[in-house]
Amino acid sequence: MAEQINDRAPGALPQEPPEGGSRPAGYGLLDVDGPSMAPTLGHGDRLLCRYGARLRPGAIVVARHPLRQELLVVKRAAERRTGGWWLLSDNSRVEGDSRDFGVVPDELVLGRVLCRLAPRPSWLAPARWWGPLLRRTPYAFARRLGALPPG
Repeated sequence: MAEQINDRAPGALPQEPPEGGSRPAGYGLLDVDGPSMAPTLGHGDRLLCRYGARLRPGAIVVARHPLRQELLVVKRAAERRTGGWWLLSDNSRVEGDSRDFGVVPDELVLGRVLCRLAPRPSWLAPARWWGPLLRRTPYAFARRLGALPPG
């Protein structure tokens, strides 16, 4: 099952961009529903997302499910491929990622998860230059700040 996101903030999701237009930037609060991103994210976690943010491999993203576009999913952007992003769950035992539905087109990837606000606040989108510095710190600390994927 895909990781479903409940958008609790009215109007937090941007309007669909005009044909050929860019995605509008903005912020939104999301609640996680499901186990696909465990152990990084759990059921009931409250997330802060930046819509329209730049993505890079390893980022946790919010996207529309390519086959059920009314459903939002939270996945890890594994890599860029022709036609979009290859999105994977951190929990490999759960279905509902690019291994099932293929490459997700750019226009369906809405934004990047910046941090978990509750129940255990943690930053999930460190700046690129933080990566090498954080990898020199204890593993648990670097993972908590999002510099390393779960092991």
